[in-house]
Amino acid sequence: MKTTLGTLAGVALIALSGSVFADEQADIGKKIYDRAFGRGCGTCHDISSNPQLTANIKAGTLTRASFEEVLTNGRGGMPKAIDEIMKNAAVTKAGYGKDQALDALWKYLESK
Repeated sequence: MKTTLGTLAGVALIALSGSVFADEQADIGKKIYDRAFGRGCGTCHDISSNPQLTANIKAGTLTRASFEEVLTNGRGGMPKAIDEIMKNAAVTKAGYGKDQALDALWKYLESK
């Protein structure tokens, strides 16, 4: 009986920690979105004439790989954003690397 309760408690703790990490990730992603370049990604991407990130992700027309490519190298009117993302206080406080920061931003956009 002790083993079963211990196992259940362990499984519950693992499930909760995964949920907390996902929430932290989305929160950091939101902070990146709201603060990039000092004015936030939405300054451009919430305008209907510009690429709608959330809609493109949900429609499957924006892949994680192309998202990373544009943020890393820029494209058209979109500047390279990775340096700005990595300077974000939430990213540095969490100790996130490039992949983790981009995952957080992607996670936020998927949930938006």
